[in-house]
Amino acid sequence: MTTTAPAVASESAPTSQNSARARLVPPMPQPVWAGWLGAVLVALLAGALRFVRLGVPGQIYFDETYYAKDAFSLWKFGYEHETLENADQVLAQGGKEIWTGGGDFVVHPPLGKWMIALGDHVWGLLPFGESMTPTGWRVAAAVFGALSVLLLVRLALRMTRSWLLGCTAGLIMALDGLHFTMSRIAMVDIFVTFWILAGFTCLVIDRDRARERLGDLADAGNRAVGFLGVRWWRLGAGLCLGLAIGTKWSALFYLAAFGLLTVAWDYGARRGAAQQGAGWRWFVYDAVPAFFQMVGVAAVTYVATWTGWLVTSGGYDRGWAAEHTANGIVGALPAWARGPLDALISLVHYHSEIMNFHTHLSQPHDYASKPWEWLIMRTPVAFYYDGEGGGCGAAKCSSAILGIGTPAVWWLSIAALVVMVGWWVIYRDWRAGAVLLGVAAGWLPWFAYPDRTMFVFYALPILPFLALAIVLTLGLIMGAGEDSPRYSPWIRVIGGVVFGVVLLVIIADFAFMYPVLSAETIPYDEWAARMWFPTWIYGNGGPS
Repeated sequence: MTTTAPAVASESAPTSQNSARARLVPPMPQPVWAGWLGAVLVALLAGALRFVRLGVPGQIYFDETYYAKDAFSLWKFGYEHETLENADQVLAQGGKEIWTGGGDFVVHPPLGKWMIALGDHVWGLLPFGESMTPTGWRVAAAVFGALSVLLLVRLALRMTRSWLLGCTAGLIMALDGLHFTMSRIAMVDIFVTFWILAGFTCLVIDRDRARERLGDLADAGNRAVGFLGVRWWRLGAGLCLGLAIGTKWSALFYLAAFGLLTVAWDYGARRGAAQQGAGWRWFVYDAVPAFFQMVGVAAVTYVATWTGWLVTSGGYDRGWAAEHTANGIVGALPAWARGPLDALISLVHYHSEIMNFHTHLSQPHDYASKPWEWLIMRTPVAFYYDGEGGGCGAAKCSSAILGIGTPAVWWLSIAALVVMVGWWVIYRDWRAGAVLLGVAAGWLPWFAYPDRTMFVFYALPILPFLALAIVLTLGLIMGAGEDSPRYSPWIRVIGGVVFGVVLLVIIADFAFMYPVLSAETIPYDEWAARMWFPTWIYGNGGPS
């Protein structure tokens, strides 16, 4: 993999290139501040793009009608509350009293909506901000969209040991249309993407830390080590993935996939360090604890995301257990024990109702799409369209928000994934395997539900791994750095040209699509010029 800066060893790293530590963990590029500066600059660019005209359109649109109002009710009541039928119109007119009835049935865990609510509340405290407004309920999505870009830069830097490739990965995601639109709407997909990415980043750091310890011990002559110390980064991964599941259940697939991946990395590390009894030491000291560090921590974290519903009494089905178990064993318990148990039993019942909803969700929708369509962007989602406005200098104007990935990013990623498959099959490179697993965990499970209503934005969590696939492929094309005996100036020049062309194509494609991603008012003909396929206009419903 290419590097763009001299690979200077850290002070604690062994100086010998033949040491176990040097073999197990390549040094990070120095100075450290340069990597952070690049990450912050790319994230600031992403944030600027997302915050410009964040309040446009000045109304609830698409699924904001569910998530924004649920967020407001969580902040006010601690649980999702029913609202007036005309609540969207009341909010558009500046009203804030939109409540009626009692607890409302919702089908996604509450954490993402709590994050929307927190962003709205903080925005309302600022001198120039106001809560329960379009900008307010979209602020959290924009912030976490930018933060996810920062995370990806740091992750890619660690995986490639290259400042250039790290910043490029972040830039690719910053300029993706699907990530851009989902960072500017009060929906929860950007949050689940952030927490999945954060969990994976923690595991990659944990991988480096564990290999550093094994390498140092091997260099000291200790090849029979068991316990490697507290795996704080793995615990952090369990926390982040629990938060991801607390945002959307689809993150469960990532918990399973990454749990297997991290213990596979441990086994490879012990074998690479020539540990005695590597197999049983791995099982006892790595694999078994990893289950509790990942699954156990994630489970506790997930239940904690329901705290507002658990500690209040008005949520949907909150009193189910008290009504249905009063004459059983639970009813015979003392009040101090019965209360918490009732809450947990009610929560389990609520989850069965949610699961029943998801299992039978097959309602047709013009912009629904199957998983095989996602990578090719066959059927994006028309989040918003207004063809009645003016002011564009033409007889007919259009203002639109099309939920679509930048085609250059997604189409190039298909070729990059093919390269990753070949790279992993031939060389068993851990980075290629991790990227492929990240894509598989967020994509393949959806094929098991052929009748379910699905949309292209369900693919958002795989985007960071697609960006990694692209930069890893570019790194292979550019070849080894100048400090490597495999360095070739001609390969470097050709690779640099390919790199520049790919990046320019992505930038140009995003700039071209930007007006129909951001609700700009443009002439109808310019809008139509950006609708390359009929399914981008009508979805699967056909012309009306």
